Amino acid sequence: MDFSVAHAAALPGVAQKEKRFQRAVLASAPVPSHQPGMQNHAPNPPLAVLLMLLATAFIAATTVLAKAIGTGGLGEPLHPVQISHGRFLFAFLGFVMLAAVLRPKIKSPDLPLHAARSLFGWGGITLMFAAVAFIPLSDATAISFLNPVFAMMLAIPLLQERVGPIRWTAAGIALAGALILLRPGAGVIQPGALLALAAAVVLGFEIICIKRLTGREPPLQILLINNTMGVVIASVAVIWVWAPPTAAQWIALAAIGILMACAQTLFIHAMARAEASFVAPFSFATLLFATLYDFAVFDVVPDSVSWVGAGVIVAGGVLLALRDGRRKPAQRVTTARL
Repeated sequence: MDFSVAHAAALPGVAQKEKRFQRAVLASAPVPSHQPGMQNHAPNPPLAVLLMLLATAFIAATTVLAKAIGTGGLGEPLHPVQISHGRFLFAFLGFVMLAAVLRPKIKSPDLPLHAARSLFGWGGITLMFAAVAFIPLSDATAISFLNPVFAMMLAIPLLQERVGPIRWTAAGIALAGALILLRPGAGVIQPGALLALAAAVVLGFEIICIKRLTGREPPLQILLINNTMGVVIASVAVIWVWAPPTAAQWIALAAIGILMACAQTLFIHAMARAEASFVAPFSFATLLFATLYDFAVFDVVPDSVSWVGAGVIVAGGVLLALRDGRRKPAQRVTTARL
């Protein structure tokens, strides 16, 4: 999950359309070797799994850093809007430096669509950062895996997608897991869980935008424009809540941005080296890393409800990812965020 908590991030199936686009371009004309994401990569499933696991470890790390900043672990707590500003600021700087070296050509970007994607991404990340201040990272991470489910539902009216019984079953399983994590039987639904659920819905809209962008534009162009627009949106929003960060908070904010940029890059390269249906389920390792980090840093141990709810969501998410991976290319819904 890019949610920054990331980042991040959850994430089945993102570079499938990019991969097909790259092949089409290569078949019709030579592509300069300095354009990232535009070359064919030899299939390498073990490397793809390693890259995906590294990406999930980085994504989970951004969440624990955001929680530390938002709960007072590194000084006076910062507002979630300010944390998301740091995520976009430092990721933007990272991609600008990368672009300065690679010098990609920006060709015919769909700016309104990029703007919508960036707005939804910023909103989802901010909501997720707010959520982790109230609930365990494992719960927030598990709920974030609902974003492809909501994207599937939104694709019906927005993209005229047709959804079969298996995908509806997968969505129903995942939503049942979310209901468990909301803990309605406890007498009151946790506000943090509602924030994470809202983040998943907003990020579902972002996935719809990504679906329209991938295949039309190269990955670095998408990432560069997204982070540029994201930092503008975040910079305007942070004006009303800005507080001077401590030195430790500045370091953590920089780490969130850099780790997210690295995770996005690793994710794209992982999806380019193996079939999405094979690689995507490994993205759920984010939940494992988030749980380990939460225990190591905050001494938080998930309770039985967390384990059951997370397990149900993961089961539904894996079923959805595998089903999408087996569908015809033209029918697949991109379910991960760049």
